Amino acid sequence: MARSGGGTPSRERIVAGAADMISRRGLNATSIREMAKHAKAPLGSTYHYFPEGKGQLAEEAVRYTGEWVARVLREELAAGPAAGLRAFLAVWRGIVVDTDFHAGCPVLAVAIEEPPADEVPPALAAAAEVFGRWEDLLAESLREHGADTQQAAQVATLIVAAVEGTVALCRAKRSTAPLDCTAVQLEVLIASTIKY
Repeated sequence: MARSGGGTPSRERIVAGAADMISRRGLNATSIREMAKHAKAPLGSTYHYFPEGKGQLAEEAVRYTGEWVARVLREELAAGPAAGLRAFLAVWRGIVVDTDFHAGCPVLAVAIEEPPADEVPPALAAAAEVFGRWEDLLAESLREHGADTQQAAQVATLIVAAVEGTVALCRAKRSTAPLDCTAVQLEVLIASTIKY
């Protein structure tokens, strides 16, 4: 995930650093102090931008990742759902390879951790929204290429779920082979779903 340059730590740099840290260690195992340090930002600056603390920063990190990936999807889906799929896979391939399989998806990392019993944390709610946005973008492209509404929604959910799960497999196996296998099968699925 992109980070802004040196100088005074920007809000975006802190958010990007938090997203990267969460993608490596998960949310529960990461303190706001560690997120600030990872972003090379003073703790005071971090609290200045995120006065509500770790929960607020985690929510922003999830939304930041969600928008970054959605932007990639929007650009590539203009060429069709298969192009969007390839771009989606390329995002995660880049992250796992560039970090030597130490990082995955911060949205998934937040989604799989157990929330407090009495509340849905804002970061978890943001993760649900992000997954929904990615599904909506994929479903819209599938519909534009001839898939019926229900099938488009189901295939879009399957794509997001398969790719997110595949990222976890890549990290565990320290290999991009799961991405290659998933890519082949999802492209076959897309080809069988669209009319043109």
